[in-house]
Amino acid sequence: MKTRIIVFPGSNCDHDAHHAVKNVLGEADTDFVWHKEGTIGSGVDLVILPGGFSYGDYLRTGAIARFSPVMKDVIDFANKGGTVIGICNGFQVLCESGLLPGMLVRNSGLKFRSKFLHIRTEQTGNRFTEMLAPAQVLKIPIAHGEGNYLAEANVINELEANQQVVFRYSTEGGEVTESSNPNGSVNGIAGIINKAGNILGLMPHPERACEAILGSDDGLGVFRSLQHHFENNRVGSQVAQTA
Repeated sequence: MKTRIIVFPGSNCDHDAHHAVKNVLGEADTDFVWHKEGTIGSGVDLVILPGGFSYGDYLRTGAIARFSPVMKDVIDFANKGGTVIGICNGFQVLCESGLLPGMLVRNSGLKFRSKFLHIRTEQTGNRFTEMLAPAQVLKIPIAHGEGNYLAEANVINELEANQQVVFRYSTEGGEVTESSNPNGSVNGIAGIINKAGNILGLMPHPERACEAILGSDDGLGVFRSLQHHFENNRVGSQVAQTA
């Protein structure tokens, strides 16, 4: 799984993502791409937009990063079906880039929230969650001040109808309640995918929950799902070519 992690000025979870994919998952072809680069390279399977505070979160979160030179290639890669995951600030960049609908605004309590919490897996029929069980609850940390997901009512209705809501904030037992929602996100939304199913944005940090010593290894399920997806696709492609 050839993975490239985009590094913006202010990214601070890029090395966490690198460690999760390269060292924990064991994918050797994992590397960083500086935001001023004009391309992500060829033969890439997965692009990760990591968490942090790109460009200091000036203007709006992700608003300046969206115009980084490398994003033109990332957007082209995504629009052609390439797999992209945006985590926290990366989710914000995806929304600013128009690759995902809606926006992330200030938490309802107007306070930065950094803690472990729980999210419920809503959909497993996609490349990001195929190794997870339906309604599986994951213990994952958050660290954000602007994680309140909003969109117009018709957009929310479409996301729900199309099964594009992948994760929802919940209790440890899987109940979606007002108290389990850390930021006020509509319908408790913690992560969504695009209609084509190749772009995921989520506010919680799976890369920070990939080893038990960190307090949870539940986040590894997201990366194992992607690994499984690409391994199966390659095998299927090879079988088709030799048939």
